[in-house]
Amino acid sequence: MNVRLHPHAAGRLPERGTTEAEAIATVEQGERFPAKFGRSGFRRNFAFGRTWRGRFYKTKQVEAYAVEENGWLVITVIVKYY
Repeated sequence: MNVRLHPHAAGRLPERGTTEAEAIATVEQGERFPAKFGRSGFRRNFAFGRTWRGRFYKTKQVEAYAVEENGWLVITVIVKYY
């Protein structure tokens, strides 16, 4: 499966606490769900077990929103910590 990241999405990854590899794995192996504007969302949980912005979290959930364009083009990535 061909998965690419839009420059906007790639630029935001470090500030949101995830990597390109995790974003791609989310699209390839995560749960798919419908999103607004004809896009598809993908969701996957990763074991985290570390501190993020001063708080400890066990799980990191990555959501990638993408459009089909010669494979998947990831438009944005959102990260949630639990």
